[in-house]
Amino acid sequence: MHELVALFTRYHTLVDQIGINAILALSLSVCLRAGQLALAQAAFMGIAGYICAIGVVTFGWPLALAAPVAIAASALVGALLALPVERLRGVYLAIATIGFGEIVRIVAYNLQITGGGDGLNGIPPLLSTQWIYATLIVIGVILYAARNSRFALAQAITREDESAAAGVGVDTGRVRVVTLACAGAIAGCAGILYAFTNFFLTPSDFAFGRMEQILVYCVIGGVTSPVGAVLGAAVMTILPEAFRFLQDFRDVLSGVVLLLVIVFAPGGISAIWSSVRKKPAAQIGNA
Repeated sequence: MHELVALFTRYHTLVDQIGINAILALSLSVCLRAGQLALAQAAFMGIAGYICAIGVVTFGWPLALAAPVAIAASALVGALLALPVERLRGVYLAIATIGFGEIVRIVAYNLQITGGGDGLNGIPPLLSTQWIYATLIVIGVILYAARNSRFALAQAITREDESAAAGVGVDTGRVRVVTLACAGAIAGCAGILYAFTNFFLTPSDFAFGRMEQILVYCVIGGVTSPVGAVLGAAVMTILPEAFRFLQDFRDVLSGVVLLLVIVFAPGGISAIWSSVRKKPAAQIGNA
């Protein structure tokens, strides 16, 4: 027991990062399940993180009030963002949402209330590892419970063939708005957890590099699998720390892993796991 406590004490920052990154990966997974390559999760994270931190630090709000306000604001921004990009698909949607993220970052960089480029410090340590994983579990349970809902079916049909979805009565525009609102809310949770476990926020925390990492988590795990997204986040968060002795070259290792997955297992970890599970069943059927 003492060994486990010592191990957690030594790596608790990494454990926190895994949980927060897993929540961010789930946020993008929600978008990818609807066929939306909307890369604004880092911006949603920053919006909620700043609103909640400013509410607590600057205005003296209790966290119980600031957190729901911040999550609602992030979800609202997601829903509003879905309107101007409604007609965009694929790489055009990706570029537009990356541009939105850069706008958010530059605005945060130039506002006095956010601390500008120096960042917002003095954020109290009101949340902990338990809160991170409790949030991850709650989001995971909600997504699992909703996997066979009418909205999940509408997302799947929209992803496969948007014209066919519209033909059978699916309001694809509404699917896009609700999807981005949900993604904004989930990424907002990650932003709040990040702010109150790191005690410091800067605009660079939510720059394009973080969005790139979130996309890699989903590609490694499986683009439409929430479980795969969580596993991808865990693997790609642990990997650079496990190979820290490589110093600057450890990022090369992450690139090699990404390349191998894309070439040899384009479905990601979730597809590999599915094929492993099907093999024994097929062997039993052939016996």
